[in-house]
Amino acid sequence: MPDPGEAVSVYVAVGSNIEPERHITEAVRMLSEIMPLTGISTFYITRPIDRPEQADYWNGMLRVTWTQTARALKYDVLRPIEAALGRVRGPDKYAARTMDLDVAIFGEMVVDEPDLTIPDPDLLQRPFLAAALLDLEPDFVVPGTGAALKDLVNTDALHGLKPVKAFSELLKERFLS
Repeated sequence: MPDPGEAVSVYVAVGSNIEPERHITEAVRMLSEIMPLTGISTFYITRPIDRPEQADYWNGMLRVTWTQTARALKYDVLRPIEAALGRVRGPDKYAARTMDLDVAIFGEMVVDEPDLTIPDPDLLQRPFLAAALLDLEPDFVVPGTGAALKDLVNTDALHGLKPVKAFSELLKERFLS
């Protein structure tokens, strides 16, 4: 675990399927006012899991610098931003959402607790998360495995993703310059 106050490079997964352009832009703005943003991946259009009637998701990854705990990031920053953008958490974990923010990677930390798992286990199951992280860090090594992410994911699945290039570039221009 990093020392208190030590700056850690953190990867935050971002997704929305309700007015995604507006909600993602607003979430990135809100995060940029709290902590330094050091990277914004390409965002990808993905089909909702088990919900063919829902609109497509837009998913991507942010790299930020954070000096507090992973739990503080999740519960004191990410969850309040989700709520401010209209996210309502209910029993349906696949419900449509205005905003979904998750701590995907927190430095080299490995955590397996009921309410916090790092690295995010979906990283290896959902190609859009792997693609977004590889966009930021092509040689990323997954903490706790010693293995390169690019060697752990199905590269065929990565090729089928639909990037939202213009939107992704606008975010980078606005928040990284």
